[in-house]
Amino acid sequence: MTAPVKPTQTAEKLGIPSATTKPGTLAIQSRGIVDIVTDKIHGLITSGQLHMPMDYSPENALKSAWLILRGVVDKNGNPALSVCTRDSIANSLLDMIVQGLNPGKKQLYFIPYGKTLTCQRSYFGSMAVAQMVNPRIGDWGYAVVYEGDKFKYSIHKGKKEVQEHIQDIKNVDKKSIVAAYCMALDKGGEPLRTEIMTMAEILQSWKQSKMNPIDEKGGIKPASTHGKFTSDMVLRTVINKCCKIIINSSSDNALLLARINRNEDLSDAAASQVEIDENANTGGLVEIPAENQSEHPDKTAVAMQYECPNLLPENSDDIMVTADMCESCKHLKGCPAHDRDAKADKDGRRPGF
Repeated sequence: MTAPVKPTQTAEKLGIPSATTKPGTLAIQSRGIVDIVTDKIHGLITSGQLHMPMDYSPENALKSAWLILRGVVDKNGNPALSVCTRDSIANSLLDMIVQGLNPGKKQLYFIPYGKTLTCQRSYFGSMAVAQMVNPRIGDWGYAVVYEGDKFKYSIHKGKKEVQEHIQDIKNVDKKSIVAAYCMALDKGGEPLRTEIMTMAEILQSWKQSKMNPIDEKGGIKPASTHGKFTSDMVLRTVINKCCKIIINSSSDNALLLARINRNEDLSDAAASQVEIDENANTGGLVEIPAENQSEHPDKTAVAMQYECPNLLPENSDDIMVTADMCESCKHLKGCPAHDRDAKADKDGRRPGF
């Protein structure tokens, strides 16, 4: 039986070699990753750990993803297949398949953060996943509420339900948004779940966004995507919140939830690391005399710099160990990713790879 896929699995545990490759050959070898992920998916389906919707083809989704990945570049214009690690590419593809998403339908986007490729759902993708875990959902209703709209909702036994929303076209102005709502409807058109967010709540949510669309005064940056397409981004926020609640409360698929949580955590961590790297050493440097440096640096500081699982053994299961971490780590002995022995030392192998 195929072992369950944990959210911390690296490419090697997926059966994908992590050997260092030249940039010119990465695109070719990444095609091999697609084939290996396909085999892994078939194993998960055969073992009963993964259940796909009847109208979903993992093979077609992977082919579509491969074509799209060839055109994905980072913010510096470098091809993602050349700069991103092979394990992050493999895990992004696995995240996509486990959630039943297809990039050809604009249900997700591949976004590189430094050397890490992430798979992020669009709100179309969030709705697709919600419908997959809750087959009772037949349709969706969502809208933006503007100043001057007549909007009423009721609360019955803790559940919200929109009673009335009358809108005049003259009210539609991105500068006068009051709220937004999303309703998951059953096949008869009755609401199963309603989520309503005020504009203040939406702005607070945007303050946590990796896109950083809010300025220091709390306003929306005009040049940001949120500033240019405010109504669309407002809908995206409330739809994603509604879908997230449905997914977390409806699914008992441990693999699905693990991959979703892994992907969200990885995206946040990768974006934060890129921001840290970009801001590092941008100010004046403070030189510390060599004799004042401790031979045993603070473990927390080292862990933050290298994300070394050896220094945080109690959290090692929550860290996706990648080759670049180990290349920079000076504390390899006893690393849980790989027990260093005489042979490993002799061969000069990196731990875990």
